[in-house]
Amino acid sequence: MRTKFLAAAALGLAVMVAACSSGSGATTAPTTAPTTAASTAPSTAAGSPAAGGAAGVSLADSKLGKILVDAQGKTLYIFTPDGTSGKSVCTDKCLASWPALTSDATPTLGTGLDAGDFASITRADTGAKQVTFYGMPLYYFAGDKAAGDTNGQGLNSKWYVIGADGKPITTTS
Repeated sequence: MRTKFLAAAALGLAVMVAACSSGSGATTAPTTAPTTAASTAPSTAAGSPAAGGAAGVSLADSKLGKILVDAQGKTLYIFTPDGTSGKSVCTDKCLASWPALTSDATPTLGTGLDAGDFASITRADTGAKQVTFYGMPLYYFAGDKAAGDTNGQGLNSKWYVIGADGKPITTTS
């Protein structure tokens, strides 16, 4: 009887651990903008900071050179039609594939990045604060499944990773 009780307790503990570890899924691609998160995903983005947290942005080495990534190493992109107009023209279906990097606070920056190069805009469609770099709104690509993926690079000749100098890297791998 004691063995059955211990086995049942162990099974219950295993189920609780599995449920807690499945959470928002660090391997899922972002799909919508959270209210205060560093990334954007429909429900919750992988690795989003706690409510009220700041987005983390750093530089990472890639096959395209040093590029901007978030705190979890997910690649960030710019959409050339946005330009430096102070607004995003990526809305609705576009935003579903290219979630905005949003944050209610100033981004936490990695080595080699200057806070003066970052700002934010208020999205007209969601009211969220989207992080900008050299005036260009930053996005994720839902097709990037893991840190370091650059599957959105060059899509439609409008989506590009961005270098530390604020310029789009337009080469493809």
